[in-house]
Amino acid sequence: MATADIGLIGLGVMGQNLALNIHDHGYGVVVYNRTPTKIEEFLSGSAKDTSITAAHTLEALVDGLASPRRIILMIQAGDPVDTTIAALLPLLDQGDIIIDGGNSHFPDTIRRTKALAADGFGFIGAGISGGEEGARHGPSIMPGGNPDSWPAVQPILQSISAHVDGEPCCQWIGEGGAGHYVKMVHNGIEYGDMQLIAEAYQLMHLGLGMTHQEMQATFQQWNKGKLSSYLIEITADIMGVNDTDGEPLLEKIRDTAGQKGTGLWTAMSALEHGMPVTLISEAVFARCLSALKTSRIETSKHYPHQIPEFTGDREVFLNQLCDALYASKIISYAQGFMLMQSASHAYQWHLDYGNIALTWRGGCIIRSQFLNDIKRAYDKKPQLDNLLWDDFFVDAVTQSLSGWRTTIQSAVAMGLPIPAFSSALSFFDSYRSAKTSANLLQAQRDYFGAHTYERIDQPRGEFFHSQWSQDT
Repeated sequence: MATADIGLIGLGVMGQNLALNIHDHGYGVVVYNRTPTKIEEFLSGSAKDTSITAAHTLEALVDGLASPRRIILMIQAGDPVDTTIAALLPLLDQGDIIIDGGNSHFPDTIRRTKALAADGFGFIGAGISGGEEGARHGPSIMPGGNPDSWPAVQPILQSISAHVDGEPCCQWIGEGGAGHYVKMVHNGIEYGDMQLIAEAYQLMHLGLGMTHQEMQATFQQWNKGKLSSYLIEITADIMGVNDTDGEPLLEKIRDTAGQKGTGLWTAMSALEHGMPVTLISEAVFARCLSALKTSRIETSKHYPHQIPEFTGDREVFLNQLCDALYASKIISYAQGFMLMQSASHAYQWHLDYGNIALTWRGGCIIRSQFLNDIKRAYDKKPQLDNLLWDDFFVDAVTQSLSGWRTTIQSAVAMGLPIPAFSSALSFFDSYRSAKTSANLLQAQRDYFGAHTYERIDQPRGEFFHSQWSQDT
């Protein structure tokens, strides 16, 4: 008899934990995985003694669901999603809903939403953040897609999400690919935050010569103040873990960072929309550069470098570093929201930025105290053009500016790379400049390509060309 409230396909760790989370909130769950042994391992393991049921075919999964059927896919993004949808559709009735909970690229979600709607089916592209722990105990969920399908899935998704101040960290994002786009930008900001913290670690460890115990104490202290966040918290934990020989495990890890593509997608989207999301882009490039391990080792032989011994006041430097990290973090979020605003206009999504900040306050990787300030900014002025114009952030950046500059100056003097810190400051200095050097760029373009230019003493929209060389 069809009694389950929701079906789940894909029993990787995320899928298993999400199924258990849904079950814990009183919903009937039926699960399916194309590898039967995964099903048996799940039912005899973490799902033992639960009412979660298993289906060994897609037909059995569909037959076990109450109408309208709701099926969440926790599988690899790309072709596997399309293949699974194609296999499901002949088994479903019109009005049934498929939810893609993976890290799908937003153009795919736009395409799938339109295609399924044309055939009478609902589709939700739900970005889910929080990793294994979030999936089990409450993630941040960013649903978008077909708005007609939202009421049928809203109670389940909001109940299983993280909650902050009684509010679910799951709010409707918008039509089409809006949910997966916002998740993509979330991941891009995550790249930026992680790179900034990594650069701070490098300055502490190599620049100041701090021990891991000292760094752990510093990150723990920072986590009690304005930098309070999940990523700062776990960084403190990492600093305290030793290998079997008693030495810090962190220093045994090869310095080649992996990536799954969402940061790259964010950078590519920024270029497409003409948005200067410089910090996130630098974070992506930093991971690319880290992968050139063999080349870096060879280059280091040609340019040997000895980091000078730090002779200043360590506490003063750490306070300046804290300011630099805070101000750069503000820039990262400001750039991310600039990109979402541009995409919202281009795709007519009508994004609610206060809701996005609310959704990110708990469960997700970038959750932090900082997001409360972002939510307040957009609650105060929903159509705020840029976070850097809000009074709170104006004060925060202004107060951090001196320490930010001094930190970067010190890093340059030490010869330590800080691409995220420095790109954030360069963006800030450019964005606050009423006049930049782009007038020379326009003159050069007009010189070699007759691309024309506008004059400041003439109305906008009037273009001019000059004869720059006397030889032609």
